[in-house]
Amino acid sequence: MAQTEGEQRIATVRRFNRFYTKQIGLLGEGYLETPFSLTEARVLYELAHRERPSATELARELALDQGYLSRILRGFERRRLLTRTRSRSDGRQSHLALTARGRAAFAPLDQRSREDIAAMLARLAADEQRRLIDAIRTVESILGGEPERKAPYVLRPHQPGDMGWVVHRHGALYAREYGFDVTFEALVARTLAEFAPRRTDRDRLWIAERGGDIVGSIAIVGTPGGEAQLRWYLVDPSARGQGLGTRLLHEAVAFCRRRGYDYVFLRSVQSLTAAAHLFRSIGFEKVEERPSERWGVATIEEWYVLHPFREEISRRQAAARGSGGTRG
Repeated sequence: MAQTEGEQRIATVRRFNRFYTKQIGLLGEGYLETPFSLTEARVLYELAHRERPSATELARELALDQGYLSRILRGFERRRLLTRTRSRSDGRQSHLALTARGRAAFAPLDQRSREDIAAMLARLAADEQRRLIDAIRTVESILGGEPERKAPYVLRPHQPGDMGWVVHRHGALYAREYGFDVTFEALVARTLAEFAPRRTDRDRLWIAERGGDIVGSIAIVGTPGGEAQLRWYLVDPSARGQGLGTRLLHEAVAFCRRRGYDYVFLRSVQSLTAAAHLFRSIGFEKVEERPSERWGVATIEEWYVLHPFREEISRRQAAARGSGGTRG
């Protein structure tokens, strides 16, 4: 029996659905070969890219049943991927946020998704890529998708010209806000010059951009002893109060986890109170402080340490003791 035009259209949409779910790997047991289902991965994405949403907001955004979403969130809490903070304005609501463990779990999933889509696009010529993107936007528009949300900033690896910005903004901002003299700018320039020739996968300098302008930086530098040092952490005043500082720190810590560092340390000064609050909020502990007369001001230097794998190391040690295993 011949299909009607309406039936043909339905069959075309269903055929596309089957094709695309296979194309982007939705048919496996875990999404992108991770322990998460597609829905769990989508919830993780929203938690990683929203500023402390409530469960109600997530359910509305994802069109999920509240009970189903609650079961997913409880599962995340049992795995220590998620924390809840009761809302001050509405005691019936809680604000949700990924823990450092949660962000570390999301990072490889996000990276794998980016790599798979990049590989798919790389197989297409430039004009084919444009046609594909135009078609995707057309589908979104016709089916009532929301306009594309512009990220307030993007993070990227450094490129030529960026180090000059890092030196300049450190020198200018620390002089204006904390009274540091030119020797601090010289220190930043010298340490960046030492970093520049490094070509290892255990070092990284991130640059934050908004609208094409650089608004922040952070770096992880491996030390001869095998530890990770966090350096050149800065958020421009024009971008403060938008969660960028926290995002930069989480990005750096997740990188350290992936690279297998046992711990991360950083050096700061007592006058950087906002930065110290952020350090402590993601688990850094102050381990030492001492007076200093560097950079033309009297200040208190502080050392902070974060052990990203402390719990994992403890579990491995306990498992080794339980099995009678030892290492010399």
